[in-house]
Amino acid sequence: MKPDLPDYVTRTTPVPSDARVPWYKSTFPTYAGIFLWVGFYLQIAEPTLRFANVGVCIAGLIVAGLLCFALFYYAPASLGRKTGLPLYVVATSTFGTTGGYLIPGLLMGFLQLGWVAVIGSISADFIMKGIHQTSRGLFTALVVVWIYSLGWIAIKGIHHVARVAKFLNWIPLIMIVVVFLQNRTGISSYQPIESHPLTAFLNMLTVVIGYFATAGAAGADFGMNNRNEKDIVLGGVFGIVFGAVIAGGLPLLSIAGHIAGHPGIVSYNYADTVSSVGSMAPLMFLLFALASFVPTCFSSFIASNSFATMIPQVSRKTSTLVGLTISVLLAVTGVASNLVGFFSIVGASFAPICGAMAADYLLAGRKWNGPISGINRAGCTAWLLGFVVGIPEKLGFVPQTWQKADDPASLYSFATAFLVYFLLMKTNKASSSPSAVPTE
Repeated sequence: MKPDLPDYVTRTTPVPSDARVPWYKSTFPTYAGIFLWVGFYLQIAEPTLRFANVGVCIAGLIVAGLLCFALFYYAPASLGRKTGLPLYVVATSTFGTTGGYLIPGLLMGFLQLGWVAVIGSISADFIMKGIHQTSRGLFTALVVVWIYSLGWIAIKGIHHVARVAKFLNWIPLIMIVVVFLQNRTGISSYQPIESHPLTAFLNMLTVVIGYFATAGAAGADFGMNNRNEKDIVLGGVFGIVFGAVIAGGLPLLSIAGHIAGHPGIVSYNYADTVSSVGSMAPLMFLLFALASFVPTCFSSFIASNSFATMIPQVSRKTSTLVGLTISVLLAVTGVASNLVGFFSIVGASFAPICGAMAADYLLAGRKWNGPISGINRAGCTAWLLGFVVGIPEKLGFVPQTWQKADDPASLYSFATAFLVYFLLMKTNKASSSPSAVPTE
């Protein structure tokens, strides 16, 4: 690599071919575990099942899974596989080595702090339900202990966490099957409160894609451990498409069955449906919290690694402690409890990253051209415009009167970034030329 490139690029070593593993040992279990985490489906029914029957909602899940695979995952994963390099390096061809500090470098770290807050909040809430407590003080104490202790574990022993993940990831699958079996008889009788099928379908796209957006860009990190194109495709199809449909579909069916089977009680929160299993419910809440151990550690590690890589002058210990403190504050103040809103912010932030990278991948002939020194104005402009388009009006950030709550903002964000990047690069408005970097 050229000596004028920053250390975070030059010091990164590609994953060698003989260290790659099959899709069923890497990409598939990772993505399946992401969708099986209870935060994905905890509030998924409120903006979807309320407005349509289960058939429409399941169709939305299938389409959302396919879009996540084709638009948000495939290009980053292919770049990771072909180069053996992680996201923050392969993205330098799209945003430049200087632009890459922020996009996706520091941006990934800051959003992971939000994920840590969300996971910590849900975990503490489920522990409270499991032990039948409602004290706000106890909730705060649980959040503090959960986030700081697991953040420390993630930094000190992430390899051990990865081993544990192979087992803990499947606990939620067992439990959602149990809850489904408990409520299956009422599914066929479910009728939505309001009949707006298109709203439900579009809301499903919004929720699923917003939830998945960071994981899609991180496909580069997963793809660099894959052996060939077959691993990329099969890992994505089974981990993402099947993962979204199963992990989202079974809870949706359970909620529908629970509502239809209990006239007069209407709750679209999956936690209330879990309560329907009776005496097993407290144990299940505690097990859902236990399964959140892995995503908490991984998000903490990614955030810590991001800050340590992009801000090396600040010690990892200091930047991690500051970051975890921010996560604690977001959780205890209740900001992290708005899951749909958080997913929308994530989608608006990372959908344009995926869109610009997809355009870059196609323009380069489905290969990596190497990093662009400095700032690639085409990439940064594409991200900014995509972000503005992707921020939902309902969050109050941008007065977009044309954008309704049920519009799939992340798709608009992706499309905007893709088109802007494609047009700017085609008209030779990029800031500089790629540097030569060896790839696989």
